[in-house]
Amino acid sequence: MSAPGNRPRPVGVGDFAPDFTLPDQHGRTVRFSDLRTRNGHAGPAVLFFYPKNFTPACTREACVFRDEYERFTDAGASVVGVSGDDPASHAKFAAAHRLPFTLLSDADGAVRRLYGVPASLVLFPGRVTYVLDAAGVVAMVFNSQFRPAEHVRRAIDTLRGIRAKA
Repeated sequence: MSAPGNRPRPVGVGDFAPDFTLPDQHGRTVRFSDLRTRNGHAGPAVLFFYPKNFTPACTREACVFRDEYERFTDAGASVVGVSGDDPASHAKFAAAHRLPFTLLSDADGAVRRLYGVPASLVLFPGRVTYVLDAAGVVAMVFNSQFRPAEHVRRAIDTLRGIRAKA
């Protein structure tokens, strides 16, 4: 553990994304790196941290990810949402909005701290989206509490760029 004032810097573009294990909306303990693997091969991933289930901006963001989900899967990308809500709340949120992607419960905020996701307006957990390439290197970080749909657009644009380089 780092001493106060000697905090590790936030995960940024060009960094390897830290792996972690959290419970999903079904109460299963899952490893992020396993969610990125399809047919035995790691692929790109979109990891989005959001403040709270069922709030207006978070619902909008999750529903835009849902509406564009096919574009992510066509790019070979996994989509994973993380908030401090418990698995039961995630299950209700996913069912209410027909969310096809995994939601993870970071109840103690350890993964949020691991990534260096800042608080917003001092009080609220931040809204930050990371796009990882197939090697697990961060290709994009977008931090905006008030433009939830912009997270999706930027993630799609970044995945297009990753595919163009491949």
